[in-house]
Amino acid sequence: MLRALFIGDVFGQPGRRVLGAQLPRIRAEFDFVIVNMENSAGGFGMHREAADAALKAGADCLTLGNHAWHHRDIYALMGDEGRYPIVRPLNFSDPGTPGVGWRTFEVPVRSGGTERLTVVNLLGRVFMEAVANPFRAIDELLERGDLGHVFVDMHAEATSEKMALGRHLDGRVAAVIGTHTHVPTADTRVLPGGTAYQTDAGFTGPHDSVIGSAPAGPIERFLTERPHRFGVAEGRAELNGVIVQMEGGHATHAERYRFIEE
Repeated sequence: MLRALFIGDVFGQPGRRVLGAQLPRIRAEFDFVIVNMENSAGGFGMHREAADAALKAGADCLTLGNHAWHHRDIYALMGDEGRYPIVRPLNFSDPGTPGVGWRTFEVPVRSGGTERLTVVNLLGRVFMEAVANPFRAIDELLERGDLGHVFVDMHAEATSEKMALGRHLDGRVAAVIGTHTHVPTADTRVLPGGTAYQTDAGFTGPHDSVIGSAPAGPIERFLTERPHRFGVAEGRAELNGVIVQMEGGHATHAERYRFIEE
C-alpha cells in the first residue's frame, strides 16, 4: 500500500512560502509527494531556487506544464537527473526535447518494503498550444509492463479533456489528477475501474487573487479588452492537493487536501 500526496501548481513566492512552511509539517503522513511547479517562478515556469525549495520541503518529484521552458535554468536542472527528479510533459512531439516525460521511483513505504511508482506528466491540447496527442502518448507508455503504480498529472485547460482522459485510463493507472486551471474541483473520486480522479487539484499560491495574480490586472483586462500587466498577488496563501492511497496498481481512496494561511 502506498499513500501519496499530490500538490497543485505552486504559484510564485507566496506558493513557495506556504509549500515550505506546510509540507514539512505533514510530510511524515505520506510515502511520496509530487508537486506541480509549473508557476513557481514569478507565475511562469520553474527556476533553480524554486526547485531547491520544493525538494527541501519534502517533495519527491516535480512536474511541469505549458510554461516548462520559461526559465533557462530548466535545461541545466533537467540535465542533473540525480539531484532534480523533474518530469516535464510527455507529449512533446520533438524526440530531442530535453528531460523526461515519465519517471519510475522505488518508494519505501511506511508499512514496510518498497513499491514502484511511475509519475507521468501530460499536456492537454484543447485551448492550448499544439502538442502531440496525450491520449496516444500515454497509451504507448502503458504498453510497458514495469511501471508499477502509475500517477498521471494531466495539465490541461478543458475539463472535458481531463475527464475524458480519466475515463480512458480508468483501471489502467492509479490516478489521473488535473492541473493548470488553479481552482480545485469538487469531483474527487475513485472511478469504477480503480483510478483516482479529480479534474483540477487547485493551486498553491495567493489566496486573495485571480488564479494567482493580483486582481487589478485581470479585472482591467476584462473591462478594457486590452492587455494589462499581471503581477503575483500578495498576502496569505493556500495549498491545495489530492491524497491518493494505492494498492496493486489501483487507487483505494482519494480525498482533497487544503490549507489556508491565517
